[in-house]
Amino acid sequence: MSKQFLNIGINNDFKERLSSLQISVPTDIQEKVIPIILNKTEDLVALAKTGTGKTAAFGLPLLQLIDVNNKNIQAVILAPTRELGQQIFNNLQSYKPDNLDVEISGLFGGIPIKPQIEKLKSTTHIIVATPGRLADLLERQAINITEVNYFILDEADEMVSAHKEGVDTIIKALPKKRRTLLFTATLPGSIKQMIQNYMTKNVIQIEANMETLGHQGIDHQYIVVEPIEKLEVLLHFLNSNLGHRGIIFCKTKAAVNKLAKKLAINKFSSGAIHGSLTQGIRDRIMEQFREGHISILVATDLAARGIDVKNLSWVVNYHLPDTYEAYVHRSGRTARAGAKGLSLTIIQHEEIEDIGDFEEELDITFTPFKKPDAKSIADNNTLLWAKKIFKTKPNREVDEGLKGKIKTIFHHLTKEELVDKILANYLASTNTLNEKKEDSKTKKSK
Repeated sequence: MSKQFLNIGINNDFKERLSSLQISVPTDIQEKVIPIILNKTEDLVALAKTGTGKTAAFGLPLLQLIDVNNKNIQAVILAPTRELGQQIFNNLQSYKPDNLDVEISGLFGGIPIKPQIEKLKSTTHIIVATPGRLADLLERQAINITEVNYFILDEADEMVSAHKEGVDTIIKALPKKRRTLLFTATLPGSIKQMIQNYMTKNVIQIEANMETLGHQGIDHQYIVVEPIEKLEVLLHFLNSNLGHRGIIFCKTKAAVNKLAKKLAINKFSSGAIHGSLTQGIRDRIMEQFREGHISILVATDLAARGIDVKNLSWVVNYHLPDTYEAYVHRSGRTARAGAKGLSLTIIQHEEIEDIGDFEEELDITFTPFKKPDAKSIADNNTLLWAKKIFKTKPNREVDEGLKGKIKTIFHHLTKEELVDKILANYLASTNTLNEKKEDSKTKKSK
């Protein structure tokens, strides 16, 4: 283990464990936060983007501070989604030295509550929870958090916007004498209000890796399209980036479902997640994405929280997000752990002025992404058509006699000649379709 970790207060018991996880040098946020948690008593607000090592920043000192002889719940960690909560839970378990008897429980929605209630009947020192499930357990009087010493909110900006009621319920059940550690990528008004209402006056505030998003390996670009062009421009981008993985963000669940169907029709390796899917389906799709079995994930903002997948080359904002905070979290899915990545936003002409607002508010610079011309789009559509044919499964119900007659028609053609004729037929049909569209436009204009 690096001497730097020892210098900021992490003890020797963690040495072997951290080494096995290939954690040797503390990140900026870890270097700043760990000594504060270990040596100070004040509340803490830490401003840092996703993917900077926040879990270890609070997880390592927290594990050291737990009194294993005290059987009460001593720390509550809240996360906005089950995916992020599960990730935090797994990380904490991995940080624990073999000789450290700290018991951790994960309390998340979307899975049966009874096993969680049973687990809480045994000694539990730390709980990692989503707000809705913890509020439910409190209402059932199945959990006691009146002896908690540490209250940690991760991705707090999303928490207060999506789970304010649950968070308020939990805070009321916590003892007033506690330390609150709040981690957020942005500081909207709702977070500032929470700091004022629920944290001590002498709260310590730090910033880590927050110079500008543009300096963190993310290339912010935008492309302006007509509504009718939007899908074709996206498909051109995806076909030009085969072999690279990424996430496409949509505003609504309906938009996610619609786009996911379009990608499936065009034979892209993709999956979709949003809040209306069962937890089992979301877990299965996320596992396929993490393992590389699918290359593209279509998601809503909340469903994508906690996605920590390495080597994502790009994110696409198919719809411009409603808030600056959402853009920070979306773009933060790429360029993780020092890598570089592209955040591409597809907009319409009336949204161009919004790009300037995002630049000013987030102190980043967007550059125009070169729009493919009509020929490039047409060529890409032809390639997608060919891919559909290649991936089409044979229809085993076709009459053998009919199939034989068709084979007789084609039998004297070489492979090259057959491809030429099929392609010519496709291009003729698309030209006819385009001519009809132009005629329709001309008639409407008259």
